[in-house]
Amino acid sequence: MRPTRAEVLLDTIAHNFQVVRQAANGRKVLAVVKADAYGHGVVPVAQRLQTEGVDGFGVALAEEGIELREAGIDRAILVLNGINGGAHRDIIAAGLTPVLYDIAEASAFEAVSRSRPIDVHLKVDTGMGRLGVPLGELPDFLRDLRRFPSIRIAGLMTHLSTADSDPDYVAEQLRGFKYAEGLVRRFGHEPSVLHAANSAALFRHPETHFDWVRPGISLYGYPGSSSIDVPLRPAMRWRTEVLRIRTLRPGESAGYGRSFRATRETRLATIPIGYGDGLFRSASNRGHVLIRGSRCPIVGNIAMDLTTVDVSEVAGVALGDEVLLLGEQEGAVLDAVDLAAAAGTIPYEVLTNVSRRVPRVYLNR
Repeated sequence: MRPTRAEVLLDTIAHNFQVVRQAANGRKVLAVVKADAYGHGVVPVAQRLQTEGVDGFGVALAEEGIELREAGIDRAILVLNGINGGAHRDIIAAGLTPVLYDIAEASAFEAVSRSRPIDVHLKVDTGMGRLGVPLGELPDFLRDLRRFPSIRIAGLMTHLSTADSDPDYVAEQLRGFKYAEGLVRRFGHEPSVLHAANSAALFRHPETHFDWVRPGISLYGYPGSSSIDVPLRPAMRWRTEVLRIRTLRPGESAGYGRSFRATRETRLATIPIGYGDGLFRSASNRGHVLIRGSRCPIVGNIAMDLTTVDVSEVAGVALGDEVLLLGEQEGAVLDAVDLAAAAGTIPYEVLTNVSRRVPRVYLNR
């Protein structure tokens, strides 16, 4: 097996789910597994969460939901981003629940319904400014929806934009959501499920929990905000091995562009990982890896397939030694927060950026 691989710790995901479930305090948990379970592998992750008793799954795309059905997932699956590409009949056939925010989509579902009820979750935009029916347009939307009697609003949802940072805006969004709920009910709909809470809201804003919570990043070990202190554990261990060792003399350089030049005798390890694997080039000369439990700086520009690290301060580094990008090694830890800081991005992008050419290995630990 290629030494560059991502080890996904399924017991750790199960642990994180239990932390989430405790915080949800009796509400149902819709596990968000979009983007290949945030890079961890959607089918093995969903199968383990189903075994653990999760109530349902959230995906971004119909294709993701169909993949889960084909893998034997039988829980509720909510297609969070709505429908693209005319997959209405396929969604119904797979037993997926669509999120609705466009009256044209209601018309398309009505056309394939064969007069049978189609349960949808109506998304309202209370301040995210992306998808969802804007509050000012909601009365007209609900009036138009009367033309499609097969469409049944089973759920009402919104998405919080500042649950990790601005509680006042969370409160403003919740006021809008309450208004939307009242309006939907006045138009004769009876949604049985209300939901708004993402990972940060789950831990910081219990007033947002409603009937379902929608954790995503927290299932994979990150709470959604640095200010949240809960016992989550990162579930991905991204590793490779030392491929070559050489010594640079003062003035010699490593990598494209000579962005690193040795000022002293420097021992370098070349490792078989690069931006083609998802290691951000912006972490060049900024990021670190773990070797023998020590933090070693990345030096020179990260290339598509190869990266060089300075191992001058670590005794005995040898060919084949494990190199860790994410995870724990001999008591030392690097996580997606560390790599994100080096690359100038966020942990979400670190995890989802691990490319498809990096094999996923699933471990019960």
